[in-house]
Amino acid sequence: MFNPFQENAVPAEEVTQEKTLSIYNLIMDGGVGGQIIIALLFVLLATALYIYFERFFAIRAASQVNKDFMNQIRDHVLAGKIDSAKALCENTSTPTARLIGKGISRIGKPLEDINTAIENAGKLEVYQLEKNVSVLATIAGAAPMIGFLGTVIGMIVAIHEIANSGGQIDIKMLSDGLYTAMTTTVAGLIVGIVAYIAYNHLVVRTDKVVYQMEAKSVEFLDLLNEPV
Repeated sequence: MFNPFQENAVPAEEVTQEKTLSIYNLIMDGGVGGQIIIALLFVLLATALYIYFERFFAIRAASQVNKDFMNQIRDHVLAGKIDSAKALCENTSTPTARLIGKGISRIGKPLEDINTAIENAGKLEVYQLEKNVSVLATIAGAAPMIGFLGTVIGMIVAIHEIANSGGQIDIKMLSDGLYTAMTTTVAGLIVGIVAYIAYNHLVVRTDKVVYQMEAKSVEFLDLLNEPV
């Protein structure tokens, strides 16, 4: 039976299939240079995420201070129970408690000496809070530059293929260099953005803890200035 649409029918095997790209294919098609750059960026990303979450939980724990802590310290100090105030600070594992504990251990000395001891202890606490945070800033700045290095390598590979093609450019070989250039750039920017956001978030949370420490220290010094 004659089918008027049969002549226009396209065989199934001749249908052009759309090429899809996956992250794995982009990395593997980028050549050895691109794979090395991507591996390095992956290590930097893992490092940045580890530092972020480790510092995030440490800073969050440091910011949790019992609202009645200073009231209890006030009651102990005014009642002359210095040992009880010290014990309370030792049992409260926060930077604020350690600062107040340092000040309590100096009670009986001039107020200036107490203030200096608290300030020195505060610098140590801030240093502990900011431990490894600067590494995030380094990653945020270095990752895009490493990605750009991959871009330069990819363009060198592409130009090299053009120079050796003898006037006949092989698109497949040329695309390897372009894959390296584009994928490393994108990967470097992603790692840099993640590290930059993580760094700034930790800085903000650290500042809040520092302000809390300063406020409690001032409150403690005001307590020592109160008339008995």
